[in-house]
Amino acid sequence: MKLIIYGKNIEVTERIKGQLEDKLKKLDKYIDPDTKVDVTLSVRKNEQKVEITFPMKGHIIRAEETSEDLYAAIDMAQETIIRQLVRYKNKLIDRKKSRREIFADDFMDEYEDYYDDEIEIVRMKKFTVEPMDPEEACEQMDMLGHNFFVFLNSETNRVNVVYKRYENTYGLIEPELA
Repeated sequence: MKLIIYGKNIEVTERIKGQLEDKLKKLDKYIDPDTKVDVTLSVRKNEQKVEITFPMKGHIIRAEETSEDLYAAIDMAQETIIRQLVRYKNKLIDRKKSRREIFADDFMDEYEDYYDDEIEIVRMKKFTVEPMDPEEACEQMDMLGHNFFVFLNSETNRVNVVYKRYENTYGLIEPELA
């Protein structure tokens, strides 16, 4: 794997780089050696955040973990990546897709405890989407105290989603049909 490390408000020291390489080296036997793995480290107040992202055929494997201790956040992110790899491999097997040679044969034996049987939806909600512009949707979301809000964009006449980002900013998702 090709590790690319970015730092936001933090200097990436050799010790940090070494810790990341040691933790992620364990994944080498499970992913293609040419895979580019992006790692972003950031510090905000007392929070140390680690984001790990890399592509797998048709999917993106991503972990984002936050802790007061950077090394603890790295450990948690590695655990999250392993869980996602197990889930991805099982999805390939369950759907009768080719396993390719992404994973070693002993992968499931080594990480059997991480397997989630399936995703369980425990709540379903139906509601009417109201036509409004994105700014109105953000105001409505804030009034409801939610982190996201689904609405009918009055400018495009399509269903959109606004969501709350860090530092009191907002994001807009505009789906496109494939």
